[in-house]
Amino acid sequence: MAAIDLGSNSFHMVVARQAQGEVRILESLSEKVQLGAGLGPDNQLDEAAQERALECLGRFAQRIAGVPRGNVRVVGTNTLRMARNSNRFIARAEAQLGHDIEVVAGREEARLIFLGVAHSLADDAGTRLVVDIGGGSTELIIGERFEATETESLHMGCVSYGQRFFPEGRITEAAFRKAVTAARQEVLSIETNYRRLGWAQAVGASGTVKAIAQVCEENGWSVEGVSLEGLEKARRKVIKAGNSDALSLKGLREDRKPIFASGLAILLGIFEQLGLTHMQVSSGALREGLLYDLLGRFSHEDVRERSIQAILNRYHVERAQAERVSTTARGLHDQVAATWGLDDERAADTLRWGALLHELGLAVSHSQFHKHGAYLVTHSDLPGFSREEQQAVALLVRGHRRKLPLSSLAECPEDEQTRWLRLCLILRLACRLHHARNDAPVPPLTLSADGRALTLAFPAGWLEEHPLTQADLEQEQEYFQAADYTLTVL
Repeated sequence: MAAIDLGSNSFHMVVARQAQGEVRILESLSEKVQLGAGLGPDNQLDEAAQERALECLGRFAQRIAGVPRGNVRVVGTNTLRMARNSNRFIARAEAQLGHDIEVVAGREEARLIFLGVAHSLADDAGTRLVVDIGGGSTELIIGERFEATETESLHMGCVSYGQRFFPEGRITEAAFRKAVTAARQEVLSIETNYRRLGWAQAVGASGTVKAIAQVCEENGWSVEGVSLEGLEKARRKVIKAGNSDALSLKGLREDRKPIFASGLAILLGIFEQLGLTHMQVSSGALREGLLYDLLGRFSHEDVRERSIQAILNRYHVERAQAERVSTTARGLHDQVAATWGLDDERAADTLRWGALLHELGLAVSHSQFHKHGAYLVTHSDLPGFSREEQQAVALLVRGHRRKLPLSSLAECPEDEQTRWLRLCLILRLACRLHHARNDAPVPPLTLSADGRALTLAFPAGWLEEHPLTQADLEQEQEYFQAADYTLTVL
């Protein structure tokens, strides 16, 4: 299996093999793409950055050509979260790579980072604070063993801070001080809660912290990681150099020079604001977390399932009705999945999650509850879910009743619009069949699809005995027509 992290500074890939429940790394690749440097003031990703990224992904694609499609996870982070034209770039990148790309929310990125760190260290250290400084964002996580209990993603990174405080590589004492202060201000918003939770060990992950640790260790400023004293000594050396090109520090690689000062300022700000004196360094990070999360899905320990159950509990969704609709929706789906191009696990999972959560909005109000439910799905933290997966589930919740949300559908990824609309139509039928909200069994049904047409056949005489269901389906025919689909009921 393989995991690819499309970071704001670097693209990373690891290829691994599962052996006896463990992940064994076979190969690890990393390229400085600096995708975040191509993000303009209008949050448009420029063509030069896109070309750098596509060239890198072309090389990655050669290495994973033999890896099964379901065994590869590719995630985009801060830059792709922010870029207004990310969908167009992602379509090009998926074509180049041959695999789907997920854009994960900041807190989901933090959860995956913690998972990667936890699997790379001994699990007897108690509560950990994990810090990961990326190109466009910095994640801070508190957790124990393999579970993150507090996750935050802050808007500061070594690429964005480099552009903001050290343009053209110029380093001054005043600029460095401003960068440290800005980092402290970001951390200030989470400081009280994090100090209250506390931690027994601080751990840094990913390239920026590793590079700083290597410089501190090779120059004798820190032992086994990063110390506050070592950071201060590095700061003085960096300011004295005056320019990133002039940096000459033992242990500092050439490709790290342009972003070393900004990463150092961010880490120093975190140390000062949280009162840290020492930080250990982990070999694991986001990409390793992706592998272990993927391994969990193989063994049916999918964190997404826990997220769905948690939100069902939080909003007191009526489980019996949710399960009825989910079971019927799956039965209808299975009959048309091959014809409608929905015969994959991803489509089946999306439909099931939408069915389970379709009445979520009743926790807010009965009026327009489908809209309230869609809002809750869209804006909740759902560990394990990518941004696109949440968008798909929210669309199904929004579209399970009343008018189909065609304007919302038009804002979805173009290559998913037809699939998501068809899943929505299936869910609508399941909801109509359980309008009575009782345990009366649904009769044996036959659902067939032909292009933009569905035919739903009941046993002879059943509809005449259930006139309210017949009326529901007649009304549904009108909603189908608005989406240029036809529903025939026999």
